[in-house]
Amino acid sequence: MSVKIVRMKEVQRITGLSRSTIYAQIAKGQFPKQVKLTGARSVGWHEAAIIEWIEARQQA
Repeated sequence: MSVKIVRMKEVQRITGLSRSTIYAQIAKGQFPKQVKLTGARSVGWHEAAIIEWIEARQQA
């Protein structure tokens, strides 16, 4: 199984959420946490975690 890491622009496109909304949801513990990448400020998300989050919201 391939693990794909997506960056903020892709997460915004997939979810339809703004950057500030995504970070607000992370702060509340209601959105998948980021994964640190190389560099001091580089982060991404596991694409599978984002898709699971979307599917869970659709079922709720």
